[in-house]
Amino acid sequence: MSYLTALKASLARPARQPRRQLESLRTGAFWNRLGTRFLPFADAATEDLPLGRILRLSLFQVSVGMAAVLLTGTLNRVMIVELGMSASVVAAMVSLPLLFAPLRALIGFKSDHHASLLGWKRVPYIWFGTLLQFGGLAILPFALLVMSATGSPVAGQVAAALGFLMVGAGMHTTQTAGLALATDLAPDEARPRVVALLYVMLLAGMMVSAIVIGRLLADFTPTKLVQIVQGAAVLTMILNLVALWKQEARSRVATARREDSPSFGAVWAIFIARPRTMRLLVAVGLGAAAFSMQDVLLEPYGGQILQLSVGATTSLTALWAVGMLVGFALAASRLGDGDDPHRLAGFGGVIGIAAFLCVLFAAPLHAVALLRIGATLIGFGGGLFSVGTLTAAMAISDEQTLGGRTGLALGAWGAVQATCAGLAIAIGAFVRDLVSAAAVARDLGSTLADPATGYACVYAIEILLLLGTLVALGPLVRGSTAPQTRFGLSDFPI
Repeated sequence: MSYLTALKASLARPARQPRRQLESLRTGAFWNRLGTRFLPFADAATEDLPLGRILRLSLFQVSVGMAAVLLTGTLNRVMIVELGMSASVVAAMVSLPLLFAPLRALIGFKSDHHASLLGWKRVPYIWFGTLLQFGGLAILPFALLVMSATGSPVAGQVAAALGFLMVGAGMHTTQTAGLALATDLAPDEARPRVVALLYVMLLAGMMVSAIVIGRLLADFTPTKLVQIVQGAAVLTMILNLVALWKQEARSRVATARREDSPSFGAVWAIFIARPRTMRLLVAVGLGAAAFSMQDVLLEPYGGQILQLSVGATTSLTALWAVGMLVGFALAASRLGDGDDPHRLAGFGGVIGIAAFLCVLFAAPLHAVALLRIGATLIGFGGGLFSVGTLTAAMAISDEQTLGGRTGLALGAWGAVQATCAGLAIAIGAFVRDLVSAAAVARDLGSTLADPATGYACVYAIEILLLLGTLVALGPLVRGSTAPQTRFGLSDFPI
């Protein structure tokens, strides 16, 4: 009996083993499907560009986001409140980085056609951009200390202006060349996903930096500010070096000096000659201005008009960020279904109009909930608009015509977006001050004699800009015949 039992067991084992293997394969397939569907960045990775390499490359966006928080948030407040500087002087310094925004197209073109004995196209621009960021952040804390001294405030202001200018130039150079490098490394079908991932990392870097810097400066002292800014300079260098390490392969053939290299003017003329290209850039500029004009006004609007506390107004920015991330996720889902990116950007504009109407009517209705809904919808519509226009801008690139212009296309999109957004912020603040002062002085009549009038004027301008954006996008939606890039939810992770 024992022999027969053993024989039966030996005959049964081969039957059980395949079942175990089958169950193992089914389990593995389940987790693979689960990871592809839900895990962040899962579909962006390829065999040639694995997930770890993409995330390491995205660190340059984290450094750019950290620098943006320092310039437009921390140092802006310190110079006005702690140092008692004029708001107009501070606004001029903060706007200095915008001087380099229009040059992003030129930077992208130069990196496309860079001649290098070392065989690198993008690395030199990212490296020198990093050096500019580091140098500007190293200068700024000492410039602030000099400004706080009574002996030579002018010298401190000049040094601070130089620091802001250097940081801005470094940010634009690093970001333009870094995005171009990402598109070079990624396969054609994965490029939209990789570049989109980098912009999500920019937003994440800004959010994390704002939280960390805010906690570190809870008990403000000049010495602590110097330490934080200098620490940010060192961290910028470390992050960008890690991001660059062994990313771009050396190719002396691709970077050899050529006699027939096209000039920027000739390439730009061909690039901008197509009506669809110009119309898209006009839409990008109008939309960026519309969604950005209220950036520095939303929290003061809640505090001054609706009497919200500091914590309550800070939550408005958090709601905006949440809305933008949800917009990224929905945009990825719709593009995964083959939607037209121009149409997607148009939906973002429509949602933006509804958002600004909510914010506009929050004051007369005294509805704080309406303001919060509006803040969330601003981020949501902005996320849809950004994804749609970025995907459409990447589709502009036609390498057979110009011998490769990925950097030029991304640089043009970034130049228009950054320039129009920065100008809109400055114009919005100016319009609010001017109209509110006239309203309070009853120059606009007794009905409008309220500080909320200035804010309402800005929100009305943003609605008009979004209507203009929809007009610019309309023919692009009707005339879009090119196949759409498809990517899934994990392309815009939340």
